[in-house]
Amino acid sequence: MEQKIEFICEWRTNKYTITELCKAFEISRPTAYKLIDRYEKQGIEGLRERAKKPINHPNRTKEKVEQYILDLKKRHSKWGAKKIHRLLFNHCSPEDIPSVVTVHNILSKNGLVCPQKRLRRVKPIYPIFDPKSCNEVWSADYKGKFVMGNRKYCHPLTIADSKSRFVFTAKAHYRETFKDAKLEFTRVFNKYGLPRQIHTDNGGPFGSVSAIQRFTRLSYWFIELGILPVFSDPAHPEQNGRHERMHRDLKAACALPSAYDLKSQQRSLNKFVEEYNYVRPHEALGMETPASMHQFSSREYPSRIPRYDYPTHMKVMNVYTNGYVRWRSNYWVFISRGAERKQVAAEEQGNGIWKVFYRNVFLGYFNENDLRKKKTQTRLSAILV
Repeated sequence: MEQKIEFICEWRTNKYTITELCKAFEISRPTAYKLIDRYEKQGIEGLRERAKKPINHPNRTKEKVEQYILDLKKRHSKWGAKKIHRLLFNHCSPEDIPSVVTVHNILSKNGLVCPQKRLRRVKPIYPIFDPKSCNEVWSADYKGKFVMGNRKYCHPLTIADSKSRFVFTAKAHYRETFKDAKLEFTRVFNKYGLPRQIHTDNGGPFGSVSAIQRFTRLSYWFIELGILPVFSDPAHPEQNGRHERMHRDLKAACALPSAYDLKSQQRSLNKFVEEYNYVRPHEALGMETPASMHQFSSREYPSRIPRYDYPTHMKVMNVYTNGYVRWRSNYWVFISRGAERKQVAAEEQGNGIWKVFYRNVFLGYFNENDLRKKKTQTRLSAILV
């Protein structure tokens, strides 16, 4: 730039010819005339370097498509280039749609890309429940509580199919209680049918690490419906990573910021569920929506809990409100407070060992010899010792 300015200054003195100036500055005559022409038309700014990219390019994204990409990003600010690229096929002709990289570059050029911090990958700890078909495993959890505008806490209960990622509900509750959870599960079961298993963490009302097999009142109700409760290992939320990832999107859409009260918060959650199921493409589903992949369960919710008859060789016992069963009139075996007012059955294994079931689900063992050693009560054990 300094040499260009010096060339123009020497040229304006009218002391030298163009040929002499070109020889002194070691440039060609066409270059010299080009600099003079730019200076006369634009002044000093005309001497600056210009972009060498072509003004028009045959493969350039059409302005209409580019504007639609920006509109989609404004509508779905948390979505990336892959999801926006998939939505273009619903509104644009395929020959006009750019690649995912081009969509990302358009967003980046307009300052709409927020770089993400790279997270350290954690090696998953098994068992991880990876279903092969819809309704084989559902996942459920309470999204971490957050404060609403009225200074009260909202606890959203979420239920989803682990295969199709279809979210059945995101129900706002003031508290995480058995009554509220059972009411919402009943509504979902009536509408979508029953799964084979329900995968949850160990927090209430789903599970309890201090209870036998971690079963709670809600777990025993699931068993009565023919659903097996399964749990992540304690302190390992990554074993239900699909559900936790959905919670991250729910938090960004509904809790940042939150609504004023529970009613308006529920409207926000319903809007999120509708968009998540029917609009948002899911990368794990080949950029299809969960609604397009989900199938209704063939197992209907029963109007009454079906009666269960234990085999005749088993000893049937009633669980009292304190969680104990009476054993041979004088002794007590603790089962669980969650199983109160239910019937369990014991099957003899030999040498005083008894195996206890609730319906067709194994609960634990107890040793009859421990009761006879002047002990009045004992507890079930999940393993035989």
